[in-house]
Amino acid sequence: MAGRLAAALRSFWAKEPVIAASVGIAALALVSPLLSPLTKYSEMINQATPYTYPVPLRDDGRHPEVPSHPCAPEGPGLAWLQKL
Repeated sequence: MAGRLAAALRSFWAKEPVIAASVGIAALALVSPLLSPLTKYSEMINQATPYTYPVPLRDDGRHPEVPSHPCAPEGPGLAWLQKL
C-alpha cells in the first residue's frame, strides 16, 4: 500500500510539480494550526475572557454571586498567563 502511494506521488510530482507543491503547501497550512502551541494558549485566553463585561455594582450583601469589585477573582482567570 505504501509503495503504491509513494509511486503515485512520485508520478504526480514528475507530471505536475507546481500542482503537487501547491497541494503540499495547502495540506501543511491546514495541519499546522492543530500542531501549534499558540492554538492552545489562544484557546485558554478565549475561555478566560468574558464576552460581556459586567456593570460594576456596589455590594450591599443581597447578591452573593456578584463580586464586590469588578476585578475580584472568579473562575480560572488568567493566573496561568502570569506564571509563564
